[in-house]
Amino acid sequence: MWLGVQFRGSVPAGATRRWFTHSWPEAWRVVWMVVPTWPMVDGDAQIEWKVQVDRQAAGLLKYFIEIRNVTNVQVDIEARFAVLN
Repeated sequence: MWLGVQFRGSVPAGATRRWFTHSWPEAWRVVWMVVPTWPMVDGDAQIEWKVQVDRQAAGLLKYFIEIRNVTNVQVDIEARFAVLN
């Protein structure tokens, strides 16, 4: 397994933002996780996310990561991945 951070960013209060990352080999089994990094809150969820994918080219995939801030303040995030094979 191989772990990493693909990008960091911010999502304004109540907003949804969409990022993409490209040229991932189709043979890799990739899992995406989005983690809030600020503010630190021990309570309700701060974000929701979903991942979509398209075939960018022969043998390559592009992932789209949509992140929704469910709070009333800006949330900083980190998009993490795990390549399982």
